[in-house]
Amino acid sequence: MKHLDELKARLREIHRLQSAAQLLGWDQRTYMPPCGAEARARQIAMLERLAHEKFTDPAVGQLLEELQGYEESLPYDSDEASLVRVTRRDYERAARIPAEFKTEYDENAATTYHVWTRARAEDDFAAVEPYLERTLDLSRKYAEFFPEADHVIDPLVAMSDEGITGAFLRDLFGELRRHLEPLVESIEERQPPERSFMGQRFPAESQLGFGLQVAERLGYDLARGRQDLSDHPITTMIALDDVRITTRVNENDLTGALFGTIHETGHALYTQNIRKELEGLPIGRGATAGVHESQSRLWENLVGRSRPFWEYWYPRLQALFPEQLGDVALDAFYRALNVVEPGLYRVGADEVTYSLHCAVRFELEMDLLEGRVAVSDLPRVWRERHVETFGLAPANDREGVLQEMNWYCGRIGGMYQHFTLGNIMSAMWFESALEAHPELEAEMAEGRFETLLNWLAKNVHTHGRKFTIPELVERAVGKEVSAEPYISYLKTKYSQLYGLSSA
Repeated sequence: MKHLDELKARLREIHRLQSAAQLLGWDQRTYMPPCGAEARARQIAMLERLAHEKFTDPAVGQLLEELQGYEESLPYDSDEASLVRVTRRDYERAARIPAEFKTEYDENAATTYHVWTRARAEDDFAAVEPYLERTLDLSRKYAEFFPEADHVIDPLVAMSDEGITGAFLRDLFGELRRHLEPLVESIEERQPPERSFMGQRFPAESQLGFGLQVAERLGYDLARGRQDLSDHPITTMIALDDVRITTRVNENDLTGALFGTIHETGHALYTQNIRKELEGLPIGRGATAGVHESQSRLWENLVGRSRPFWEYWYPRLQALFPEQLGDVALDAFYRALNVVEPGLYRVGADEVTYSLHCAVRFELEMDLLEGRVAVSDLPRVWRERHVETFGLAPANDREGVLQEMNWYCGRIGGMYQHFTLGNIMSAMWFESALEAHPELEAEMAEGRFETLLNWLAKNVHTHGRKFTIPELVERAVGKEVSAEPYISYLKTKYSQLYGLSSA
């Protein structure tokens, strides 16, 4: 159809601009010299502004209007109907955002990220505070373009997870706190497993090589991707055949680089399995940030922290580090790998406390947006909230409010819920895949992951962005989005590991 072909051509042209911006962003986080930050902010902002202007061109709106009847004549789940539907939703949202605001937003995001990297290294929140003030102001202004929203956070959440609201998230985090806080308390009453051997020196080059070997075995195609180092692990989709991941490494921490690699591999596998015919179109990406996170959390935790996984990989890890691990039994390693210990960091947190970190951050976002907490008070309030939830206070802002990049690369609001949504969906996906393929765990113990990857590709990856979270979950597992499988998984696994009679 002529109108559909014209729409696709316009969208793919816009995608090329966005891909160039993605490449510049990847370079900013990996190899760009520090003094290039100011120019890079302008470059990225220009590309994003051009993409925004092309997408909000009235001609795109006219094409969408002319295609409405065609869309309605097709099955809802067809590629063509989904393309028109999703593009219209994106267009109607983007058309509300003035180009001048978009430029200001993107320049602030790129500049703030660079200032944060220095501020974090130097433990200097004051250096980035005025930029974060601007970020909060721009976040509120963005929400004002959607006056029909029930809450200021709703449009910000929708940027990442369409169809999810602040009210839903308040209830979700409340439910998780009710179940997870007592579980943590019960575990803390038990003797923690021995894990001192995990803090020995593990040379960085060997760690990175092992992690990349694992990533390839899980299905990451290095002919279509690569791994580099950055301050914070990320995945960057430049094209379906150019999906890059990063990690960070500490020679006295065996798990950080490995699980960073596995986590980002989950994101990369999602993107590499989207159908090629969807490339360059709004439906040719992951469904939402939460669905994307469900892939990384599934591979990182339900696979990577499982005993079957290590039945295959542990002998290979021992061979790589014989002096450090040669005398450590598999059961001891598995227990150490799954120790539950309240800490200061979300990245690298154990499975049980992880979503509590997200709860603290979501609640702080709500407080910042509603004006109950000022940016200048954030370091103090951050410390207080972590003492309340984990019984720990960061020694400095580097360990506290500066520890990760999320608020320093775009906005405040909608920056943390997707991690917990990902945890919840990861348990739903794995439960359903295991029901369909009871042999999954036995295959994992043999280093075979194709069955699981194929189930995910068929039921999640292949659809790209055609469906919202509720639609995708219903199609894949036949249920509504629910935290119950995730809570059940955690209680069962950690009750067994810590010998709890009930949880």
